[in-house]
Amino acid sequence: MLSSEKTIDHGTLRRLVDAGAAIGAEVVGAAGGWGVVINYGRASQTLAVTRGEPRTFRKFETLASYLKELGITDLRVHTAEFEAVGVDKPTDKRRELASDRMKRAHEAAAYDKWFRAQVQSSIDDPRPNVSANDARTEFAVKREALRTRATGAKTAKPSKTTKGAASRTKAS
Repeated sequence: MLSSEKTIDHGTLRRLVDAGAAIGAEVVGAAGGWGVVINYGRASQTLAVTRGEPRTFRKFETLASYLKELGITDLRVHTAEFEAVGVDKPTDKRRELASDRMKRAHEAAAYDKWFRAQVQSSIDDPRPNVSANDARTEFAVKREALRTRATGAKTAKPSKTTKGAASRTKAS
């Protein structure tokens, strides 16, 4: 029943409704969605997207809301050719890809917020900073202590220079 031969776009339909034309709508079910045939006078035209292809609504609720917003509240529904598409089977790859993009964007925003909070807490930390050399020395001593403990030898005692650096290290 949906045909792309005679079509009407949203702008034209809006102008007809605003002009007070007597408009009827027939909602036609198809595989995976719903289309609309607009009847006014003796003309019947399929609602189309700007490229001329028949416009398909995946959900009947979306279509009903669209028509109600336009001011078309009386309609006929033809369900003979309607076939529900399984919810677990995505029918539009673009929608799935857009969903993945949005999910990644939200994850990136959450990570950015967390990272900025970590940096700010480090900046706000009142403890004194540790120089790079002191940190290297301190962790070299810790690495050596772990190596000797792993091999079963006695642990090396930290020198006086590294004890001062260890006490100034910021806790994570």
